Amino acid sequence: MEAIVGMQWVWLALLGLLGGTFGALLGLGGGIFLVPALVMLMHMPQKVAQGTCLAVMVPMALMSALRYHWNPDIKLNIGVILLLAVFAVVGANIGSTLAAKLPALVLQRVFGVVVILVGVRMLWR
Repeated sequence: MEAIVGMQWVWLALLGLLGGTFGALLGLGGGIFLVPALVMLMHMPQKVAQGTCLAVMVPMALMSALRYHWNPDIKLNIGVILLLAVFAVVGANIGSTLAAKLPALVLQRVFGVVVILVGVRMLWR
């Protein structure tokens, strides 16, 4: 485990704050913001950034889900949540196995293409 040196902790704290805010506000999961930020600003290798972001998303998602659940105007469907969660765990196993085998550059390019395609689709809807 590498130590956090110098002002790195300030930047990591700021990225965590922004990632959590964007994740909960827009449902981004933090990945669209955090992965590129960790790679470009913190100079993390792509796979390390992805793994770090996924680990951060667990407590972030739990806090966000609880806040949504506590809002009386939002009715979450537990059946939908459980079905998605079970298959998301299976998909996460498949995805992390594939990510371990693919070169980082391929992952970066696929990530970039997916972000662009989703962004364009959202703008045209």
